[in-house]
Amino acid sequence: MALTLPLSILDLAHIGEGETARDSLTASVALAQRAEELGYQRVWYAEHHNMPSIASSATSVLIAHIAANTSTIRLGAGGIMLPNHSPLTIAEQFGTLETLHPGRIDLGLGRAPGSDQQTFRALRRTHASADNFPQDVLELQGYLGTESRIPGVEATPGKGTGVPLYILGSSLFGAQLAAVLGLPYAFASHFAPTALEEAVTLYRREFQPSEQLDHPYVIAGVNVIAADTTEEAEEQLLSAKRLRVGRFLARGASLTTEEADTILASPAGQQVLQMMKYSAVGTGAEVKDYLDRFAKQAQADELIVAFSAPDRKAWMRSLELLAATTAE
Repeated sequence: MALTLPLSILDLAHIGEGETARDSLTASVALAQRAEELGYQRVWYAEHHNMPSIASSATSVLIAHIAANTSTIRLGAGGIMLPNHSPLTIAEQFGTLETLHPGRIDLGLGRAPGSDQQTFRALRRTHASADNFPQDVLELQGYLGTESRIPGVEATPGKGTGVPLYILGSSLFGAQLAAVLGLPYAFASHFAPTALEEAVTLYRREFQPSEQLDHPYVIAGVNVIAADTTEEAEEQLLSAKRLRVGRFLARGASLTTEEADTILASPAGQQVLQMMKYSAVGTGAEVKDYLDRFAKQAQADELIVAFSAPDRKAWMRSLELLAATTAE
C-alpha cells in the first residue's frame, strides 16, 4: 500500500568534504531532475548564511537555475528568512520566478536569521527585525496580490502573481501566525522536533480560512535514510551522526572516527542527536512504515524529507527507494 500523502524534498545543498560550491549546485540540479522523474511534489531550498557546508545562501538564484533545468516539479524556498530582506525585494524576486515558471514556485517564510550573531550584524539586521515579521508577511502578500499595502509601491514583476506563501516554524509562534493568516504551515521537525505536536494542534484549532487557503494544511519535516539493507542504512546513519557533531560542535573541523564517537557519547553530542529525533532509517519498506506512523503523529497533509545519508550516491538511492516503495 502506498503512502497516501504527497512527498517533497528539502535539499540542504550540502558542500561535501573535498567538494566545491559548484559541485553542490550541480548535484542539486541532478537531484531535482530525478525527483521530478519520480513524482515528488516539490523541492525546497533554505536560506543559510556564512556556512561553508551549505550552498543555498542566494536561495532565489538557486531556484531560478534549477527551475530552468526542470520542467514540472514545484520549487521554492523552505525558507526565505524574511527579516533579512525587504518584503518588496522578495516580492520582486519571487514574482520574477513565478513569471518565468508559472505555477511552479512556492515561497516559505521564516523569521530566524539563518546565521550566527556575527553574520546577523553583517546582514544589517536589528533585533527588532523579527518582531516585524507578521507585518512583513502581510506587506509581502500585498505585493504578490492585487493590492499593495504601501500606497504607490508595487512589485514588478510580482503584482497579481499570487505566489503561494507558507509559514515555516519550529515553535508555537509560527503555528499561531499561520493560523491567523490562513496560510499553510511547515514545521521544521527534521531538526527542531520538540514542539511538533503542540504546534500542529494549535494551528489546526486556531486556523482561519483565507483567500489562499480554506482549510488547514500541514507540512512536516523528517529525516530519511533508505538503503538496500537495514544494516547499510544504519551504517549511513552513524556516518551522518558523526558528520553532524563535527559540523555543530567542532566548527566544521574534520574529526577522526574516535573523536566523533567521543563527542557523540557526551551530553552535548546527545543534544545534537536529539535534533534527529524524527528519522526514518532502513529499507524502503521500513522507511515507509515509519513515515506512515510519523504522518499520523504529526497530523501532516504532506511530508518534506531531508535525505541524511553522508554521500550523494546514497542520497540518490534513498530518493529512488522511497519513491519506489510509496508507489507500490
